[in-house]
Amino acid sequence: MLRGAKIVNVVDANHLGTLPTATGAIARLAYAYAQRVGFEPSPLLKKAGLSEQQIKDRDARLSVRAQIQFLNLVARSLGDEFLGVRLAEFPDLRELGLLFYVAASSLTLGDALQRAARYSSIANEGLSLKCLEGEHIRIVFEYVGVTRHSDHHQIEFLMVMLIRLCRHLTYRRLTPIRARITHRRSKEWGTQLAAFFGGNIAFGARTDELAFAGSVKDLMVSSADPYLNDLLVANCEQALAHRRSTHGLFRTAVENAIVPLLPHGGVRAREIATRLGLSQRTAARRLAAEGVTFSEVLERLRVDLARQYLSEPGLSISRIAWLLGYQEVSAFTHAFKRWTGETPREARVHRRRSLNQ
Repeated sequence: MLRGAKIVNVVDANHLGTLPTATGAIARLAYAYAQRVGFEPSPLLKKAGLSEQQIKDRDARLSVRAQIQFLNLVARSLGDEFLGVRLAEFPDLRELGLLFYVAASSLTLGDALQRAARYSSIANEGLSLKCLEGEHIRIVFEYVGVTRHSDHHQIEFLMVMLIRLCRHLTYRRLTPIRARITHRRSKEWGTQLAAFFGGNIAFGARTDELAFAGSVKDLMVSSADPYLNDLLVANCEQALAHRRSTHGLFRTAVENAIVPLLPHGGVRAREIATRLGLSQRTAARRLAAEGVTFSEVLERLRVDLARQYLSEPGLSISRIAWLLGYQEVSAFTHAFKRWTGETPREARVHRRRSLNQ
C-alpha cells in the first residue's frame, strides 16, 4: 500500500506517460473477484458488450455503460447487493493509476481532493467530480453521458475508494460527516452501508456526494512531494487535454435531471429544461434531434426504474408507485400492465422465480 514511502521511489519521472489511467479497473476487479469465488464471468462479458481480451489488456479503455452493465450482471449472478463496496475493500490504491499518484504527491488533503476531482475523467470518462470548499469540503459525483439510474455498484465503489484514499494519505481513519446517494436502498441494506460511511448516510438524495469536516483540507499528505507533483500535474493536464470528449446523448442528461424529482410528482418539461439551463423549446428541439419527445423519455425512464425497484424486496409496491411519481397504486399498476403486459406483483414473482432457478 505504499505506507510511509515517498512516491518518487515508485514512479520514474522520465516515464510518467506510461502510468495507467485505470479506465475499466472496476470491471477487471469484478471479473477477478467472480473467478475467485468460483463463478465463471466470461458469458456475462458478452452480454455487456465486452471481451476477455479487453479485460486482460490493462491499456484497453472500456465503455462506461458496458462496465456498469457488467457489474450489474455479476452482482445479480452472485446475489451480491454490495458488490461495489466489496470490490473497493481490497485493491491496492495504485490501481487508480495516475489519479492516485497525483493525489499522493500533493501537499495537503485539500490539494489532493481538488486534483482528484479535476482529473477524475482521466480515469472514468463517464464521471465528473467537483470538490467544493466551505464550512465542509464536499465531493460531488456527477455522471456524464451515462444514465445515473442504471448504476448502484460503481458509485458505491468510487465513494468507498475515495474514503480509503483519504485515510491512506493522512494516516487517519477519516469518516465523512455525511454521505448522500441518489439511488434507493432498503432500510436494512442502508444500515449495513452506514457502518462504513459513519452513520450519516441518506439514499434517494438529489445528488451523490461525500462531505468531510472543512478542517481536513489542511491535513498534510504523508507522501507529499512537490517536485514530483508538478510533473504529475503537467502530465494530467496533457492527458485531460487529449481525452475524448464524452457528452453523450441529451436524453441522458434529461433522464438524470428527472430521477430526483419523480417522487415529488408532476415532473414538467419546462422545469427540467430550466435545470439544464435551456428554454423548453430548445430542450424539445434537442430531444427531437435524437428522435424522442419528453413524454417518451419520461415513460421509458419509469419503465426502467419500475423494473429496477421491483427487484428490491425491501420496497413495497406502494412505495415504488410513490418513487415513480404516482399518487395512487392503481395508477402505477395500470401503467405497468400497459408497459409490460403484467402487474407489478406478477413481475416481482416472476423475477424471484427466475433468480431461484
